[in-house]
Amino acid sequence: MRSRLPLLALFPVTVLTVVLGTPFLFGDHPVRWEAGSALPRLVLDDSPEDSPSPSERPTDATEPSPLRVAEPWKAGKPQWGVQIYWEEEPQERSDEFIEKQAEKQAAYLVGLGANSVSISFPFFTENPTSDTVAARAKTPSPERLRRVLRVFEKAGFRTTIRPVMDETALVRTGDWRGNIVPASDSAWFTSYKKLLTPYLEIAEAEKANTFVIATELSSMEGKPGWEKLVASAEKTFSGEISYDANWDTYVSGRIDMPVSHLGVDAYFPVKVADNAPVKTLVAGWHDWLDKKATGPLPKITIAEAGIGAMKGAYHAPGDFYARRAVNPEVQANWYTAVCQVVQERRMSGVYWWSIHFDDDPNTPPDDKTASRLDFAGRPLTERAIKTCFSSGYAGPGTDTAN
Repeated sequence: MRSRLPLLALFPVTVLTVVLGTPFLFGDHPVRWEAGSALPRLVLDDSPEDSPSPSERPTDATEPSPLRVAEPWKAGKPQWGVQIYWEEEPQERSDEFIEKQAEKQAAYLVGLGANSVSISFPFFTENPTSDTVAARAKTPSPERLRRVLRVFEKAGFRTTIRPVMDETALVRTGDWRGNIVPASDSAWFTSYKKLLTPYLEIAEAEKANTFVIATELSSMEGKPGWEKLVASAEKTFSGEISYDANWDTYVSGRIDMPVSHLGVDAYFPVKVADNAPVKTLVAGWHDWLDKKATGPLPKITIAEAGIGAMKGAYHAPGDFYARRAVNPEVQANWYTAVCQVVQERRMSGVYWWSIHFDDDPNTPPDDKTASRLDFAGRPLTERAIKTCFSSGYAGPGTDTAN
């Protein structure tokens, strides 16, 4: 019996050598020590029972955080937002692609500190006197809009739906959406209602916050057909019905539209040099706004604000087509000034124009081809937006009697 003892003693040594040595050779380590235990625990596989639950795992700083607005909008708080302009592309794209693109935009807006998003999309007319409007290939379908709305709403954004008349057929004759004169107003309103109704139904189903009944249709303001159209829209959609006026008609007189809220596409020209300080730009804006009313403007939202990152842009902020020499400071200072005006006038918020839905907002714009109004990917302007959105402005409050 004593002659076998050395061999028996070798057996446990051999087992421990294999168990402990193999993992270090092949990279899988099945021997683990539990806290308070003097001996290791042998784990032969990583079954779910052996893995800690998600709540027990330590947080890894490299793991992406959930796509969620830091401070969701509440009534009376400012709407800090961006206009997303969405044209469908001619190539066939899956619903999954559209949702992923929406998630990319939502993540970028979360990074800016935004709490609101407005989805603008085109509809079409034949000419300035046409009494029909229609969706075309570039118009997102109601069902596609539903998918995008769900992405933004899941992330906690306040959402606005905003149809905009495309001007492609109008600029050929030197016209724009603000001077259309339909041959038959009644036929035009009938056609427009048919276009809008499916989008109003989606807005209601997805609990959007605002539906913009029209944008910059200056020549149509005050027409009798709006009363019936807005009443019909309010039966379909329980949220806020708004109208977005062009800046010049806003300051020149009363905007006669039967809606509960007014937005302004604000491209006020300020005749100053490119190196003008922010306080001068702020004063220029106040001069324009005072033409309409002095003091707080809690019922007004800046539905569009933007300017080209280029020399001479202060003289014509709404020039979408010029491509003069790039000057990022011009754009960044303008954004800073607009944000200051919004707060000083107790406005309900601002939406920056704009990001195209199909663009990658994390890529700097190609200034050989891109619009100078593009701000995504311009560090100075992005910093101005983040500073604005984190400014601590409490908003106009819910008492908007002024």
